Parts: sequence; structure tokens; C-alpha cells
Amino acid sequence: MLHLIPRPLHVAGLRTAHFIRLRWWRIAGSMVVGCRVLVLDEADRVLLIRHSYGSVRWMMPGGGLRRGEEVARAAAREVAEEVAIRLESLIEIGCAVEDLQGAKNRVHVLAGWTRESPVPDGREVIEARFFALDDLPRDTVRHLAERLPGWVTAAKAARLRPD
Repeated sequence: MLHLIPRPLHVAGLRTAHFIRLRWWRIAGSMVVGCRVLVLDEADRVLLIRHSYGSVRWMMPGGGLRRGEEVARAAAREVAEEVAIRLESLIEIGCAVEDLQGAKNRVHVLAGWTRESPVPDGREVIEARFFALDDLPRDTVRHLAERLPGWVTAAKAARLRPD
């Protein structure tokens, strides 16, 4: 249904909705709950994306949880929606409270693996690529480059642990 809307109009709508959401969250003082997904390929490269709205910096895929939605289900849904990738396994490796332009955002960090190549939807996500940890783009979201090595180590260790 959304693909019936012309791409430029859809992107403009996303930008407007993002602007309004940020203002509402700040005014309401509500805690936003979301997830970010550390998607790794077979070479342990990290998938980063760039959105058509909000920050133009590279970041991990993810988004908000729907009411009553489990974190792992939300993470898998967001990755599938944003870059058409199915994850082979999914492990929660952390949680943090961040300031999202004046609104509090609780972010669950999950790690998952894939053998697939990302295909950005061209509307919400305009670019998606795998990067080696030692070759991250300069315009990566603040502090992400510092956190990624620890998250990759935690993800690999958790994946090796028996259930």
C-alpha cells in the first residue's frame, strides 16, 4: 500500500512524521522503547544504514517496538522491513537509555547473523552496506564506533555459548 505513494512524497511524509514524533515524545515525557540490531555477515562485518529522515549518519538498523511486541520479534521485523534481510539467529547483548533530542529512549541491542546482502527499501533507508570494524565510515553516529568492537565480541561469545 505504501508503495502506491510516490517515493518523494513518502520520504517527505517520513521526515514530517519523525519531526512531529520527536516533539511529541519530548512534550509528553514518555519513554520510547526501541531496538538496534548488530547485523553481522560471515566475515563479521557490521551492517550500517542511512535513513532518508532524521540523522544522515550511518547507524545500525532498528526501530520502535509495537505495543506488546517482543524485542526479538521487533528486531527481526525492523531488519526485514528496512533492508530485506532475514536473520539466522538473534541474541540480546545489551540495553541502554539514550537521549533522543530531549526524549528518553530505551534501546535494546540485539545481534544477528545473515548470509544475505542488504537491499534498502529506498524510502525509509536510502543506503545500507557491510563495513569491517577497522573501516567504518567517518560519518557514523556518535559513539557507535566506540561501542561496536565490544558488541561484536559480546555477540560472538554469546553465539558460542550452549543454550
